[in-house]
Amino acid sequence: MGVAPQAAGAVYRGMDQATLDRQYSPSSRVASLDAYLRAYERLSEAARRDHPVRTSLAYGSHPAERLDYFPGQPAGRAPLLVFVHGGNWQALGRAESAFPAPPLLAAGAAVAVIEYGLAPDVGLDAMAGMVRRAVDWLLRHADGLGFAPDRLHLCGTSAGAHLAAMALLPDPSAGPDVTGRIAGAVLLSGMYDLEPVRLSYVNDALRLDEAAALRNSPVLRLPERLPPTVVARGGNETEEYVRQHDRMVAALRPRATVTEVVAGRRDHFDLPYDLGVPGTGLGDAVLAQLGLEGTTA
Repeated sequence: MGVAPQAAGAVYRGMDQATLDRQYSPSSRVASLDAYLRAYERLSEAARRDHPVRTSLAYGSHPAERLDYFPGQPAGRAPLLVFVHGGNWQALGRAESAFPAPPLLAAGAAVAVIEYGLAPDVGLDAMAGMVRRAVDWLLRHADGLGFAPDRLHLCGTSAGAHLAAMALLPDPSAGPDVTGRIAGAVLLSGMYDLEPVRLSYVNDALRLDEAAALRNSPVLRLPERLPPTVVARGGNETEEYVRQHDRMVAALRPRATVTEVVAGRRDHFDLPYDLGVPGTGLGDAVLAQLGLEGTTA
C-alpha cells in the first residue's frame, strides 16, 4: 500500500511548519522558560555550595568535555547517577545542571553532571560520542572517585535523554562502547525519533540531513537487550513529546524492564526536580533502580 500524501502545506504527520515548530518547543506549554533557567542556576549554585564536589574534571580533550562529581556514601559502594542536561542540544551546561543532586546525595547516591559541546559548533554525532566518553571515563576512574562501577546509571532530560539513549546503542564508531557497563537508564521527556526534529526549527542549529537524523534516532536502532530503564514525562507536554515518549516505551518493553512514569502535575522543565525525591513517582522509581528504595531525603 502507498503512503497517503500530506495535506497541502503539511510538513510532518499532517502538521504545518508553525504547528510542528510549536510541538518541538516545550516552552510553549509554560508561562516562563526564563524563570526555570534562573531556578536551575540558583539551585545548582546551592548544590555546589552545600555539598562536597569535584568540579571541572576533564573526561576528554575538547574544552566542553568536563564534568562535576558529587561523591556518595558509602564510599566505594555508592551507586552513581550520571546526569545529562537538556537545552535542545544548544543551551545549558554544568553550571545550571547540578540542581537534581541534593535529594540523590541525601539518599546515598553519587552524582556526576556532564557538560558536552553544543550546536551549532558541535554536531550531534560528536555530542553522542562525548556522553559515551564521559561514561567510559567515569567507569575507568570509579575506584578513585569512590562509586561502585557496576552501579552506574545514566540519566538525561529532553535533549539529554536523547543522548543518554544513544549511549545505550552498540556503535563503536560513535565513541567508546559502554553498552553492558550501564546498570540502568533514566530517560525524561526525550526525543527518540529525530526525523520530525530535522523538519522543525530546531534543525537550524543541528543541521541534520535525513541520514544523520536516522543515525541519531535511538528508537529505530535499539539492541535486543537493554538495562532496566525508567521512562518519564510530565503531564503537561506537547502532543509530539507524548507521542515520542509512548513510542519509546513501546519499543523498550520487549528489550528491558521498563518503569513508565507520567507525572501529572509536572511539565517538561520541572520534571527533573523529582529525581531522587521519595514520595514522587519519578523519585521512587529512580531510587528503586539505584537500589536505594526506602531511603529518606
